[in-house]
Amino acid sequence: MSVRKTAVLALFATLSLAIFAVESAIPPLVPIPGIKLGLANIVTLILLRRFSVRDALLVLISRILLSAFLFGQALSLLYSLAGGLCSLCVMAAVMGLLQKKLLFLTGAMGGLTHNLGQLAVAFAVTRTGGVIAYLPFLVLSGILTGLFTGLCAAFAGKLLPPVPSDVS
Repeated sequence: MSVRKTAVLALFATLSLAIFAVESAIPPLVPIPGIKLGLANIVTLILLRRFSVRDALLVLISRILLSAFLFGQALSLLYSLAGGLCSLCVMAAVMGLLQKKLLFLTGAMGGLTHNLGQLAVAFAVTRTGGVIAYLPFLVLSGILTGLFTGLCAAFAGKLLPPVPSDVS
């Protein structure tokens, strides 16, 4: 990987972490634990569209590790990793199927699978079937917030300059 590409990906990781930090300071929109906009996912969507899955994974892992270290707890690392990796895998597959078009649908699928991954970890950690009661709320919120982040990523992607050949 070139120094220039490393610097560009580091900037995307920094942007993603900054967005996460700002969103963490916003009070919850609804009184249901685990529901938030997931605005840092905008960066992941942009990276999937303009770079590679590997590049998006590097930035995602960097953001998750740094955010857990700076703002979270050890348990939040598990939830973030599960949700982020599930989401990235599904978004990469959907992005391939849709030929990098319809970013809002990719975002919706990512938001949904992010919440499902976190719910799976919650079930594994607590060993309580009661966490499944959150499923309808997490499905709906994941799809809606994913649609929003997908639309934001599509809009932001139009404003970004083309990726130089030595960076992509």
